Amino acid sequence: MSQPADRSDAMLEALRIPRGEGGPRKRRRRWPLVLGLLAAAVGGAVAFGTLRAPEVETTTARSAAEAGPASLLDASGFVTPRRIATVSSKITGRVLEVLIEEGQRVAADELLARLDPVDAAAQRNLAAAQLDSSRSQLAEARAQLVFAESALKRQQELFARRLTADSALEQAQVERDARSARLSALQRAVEVASKQLDVAELSVTNTEIRAPFAGVIVAKAAQPGEMISPVSAGGGFTRTGIGTLVDMDSLEVNVDVNEAYIGRVQPGMPVDAVLNAYPDWKIPGSVIAIVPTADRSKATVKVRITLDSKDSRIVPDMGVRVSFLQARAADAPPLQGVLVAERAVVLAKPEAAVEAAASEAPASADLSARGHVFVVDGEQVRRVEVELGELRDSDRHVLKGVSAGDVLVLAPPAALQDGGRIRLKAR
Repeated sequence: MSQPADRSDAMLEALRIPRGEGGPRKRRRRWPLVLGLLAAAVGGAVAFGTLRAPEVETTTARSAAEAGPASLLDASGFVTPRRIATVSSKITGRVLEVLIEEGQRVAADELLARLDPVDAAAQRNLAAAQLDSSRSQLAEARAQLVFAESALKRQQELFARRLTADSALEQAQVERDARSARLSALQRAVEVASKQLDVAELSVTNTEIRAPFAGVIVAKAAQPGEMISPVSAGGGFTRTGIGTLVDMDSLEVNVDVNEAYIGRVQPGMPVDAVLNAYPDWKIPGSVIAIVPTADRSKATVKVRITLDSKDSRIVPDMGVRVSFLQARAADAPPLQGVLVAERAVVLAKPEAAVEAAASEAPASADLSARGHVFVVDGEQVRRVEVELGELRDSDRHVLKGVSAGDVLVLAPPAALQDGGRIRLKAR
């Protein structure tokens, strides 16, 4: 009876797991998994923090000593050509050929179009035939005059010998004078016929339309087969020109300045022009003249401005913003500090100014000219207090706090704090 009990105990002993071996080994195997989970959690937190960092644009501070003069006044206007022409013909006719296209650059006296020359050529051929006829009659009159002079000479010799009557001599003289008068009349007729031929040749030449000056074709107004005339047809289908030609070297800027500020503008003063199409391109120029008349409906005065650049990107009727600059004296000291984009500066809040006024700050301190910027330092920013100067166009003059070359955050988000993380916006 003891054998079955011993066998059962042996089987239970074989199924039992020893505590000294299995338990600790399993606990030691859990540590790598726990460490991996902790690393993943830390990495996820960092990645989440990076994703939550605001995406910002940056700008670079520039030395104020290298900046140009300050702007006294800004005005808007348009690019305007001084030489622009609707090219037409001198005569009325049907267009035979048009040799221009929009954007084509042409030279002075270059052929632009042709009119049908059939009528003008016919008039020229008729004038040439009339000239030939007059010349033939002139040659005949010369021969007749020579014969009349010879006859007169013979009659004079016979009269001297008393061999002819007085009437015969008089008849010879009258004949010679008549032939001479006819010769003079035919000479004048030849001159008239020659001038008529010149006029007819000019009519043929007028069927060719040429450029009055060098420039660029900005509009093509006629096609082959259409009628064209130098005068208006009164609402009919006759064109008054084949195209519009602009001299690109005559481009200037016309701006309207409020009459309350026209006293700040002087002829010859420097300007900076910025085209609406190219906002990052400043074009230097100067004031040509102030037009001595005002627009009563807008209370403005027109100012003409020349641009120093003749770039092909400047085209007529472009919108432009002009800054009238204050000329600096040659012995004036250079500006101190830096220039930064105005959008990078956060002005001091009114309550901050009140607190500063209640402190021991001197009464002469310009509390309104203070603020702060965020300087980029890797993936983080530093909040820097700055002392501000004047506003120069879209830039702010910073007197203290920032150095040239510092990278600043443009339009800092309201939630951005000192030491905060940022992401740079891709350009």
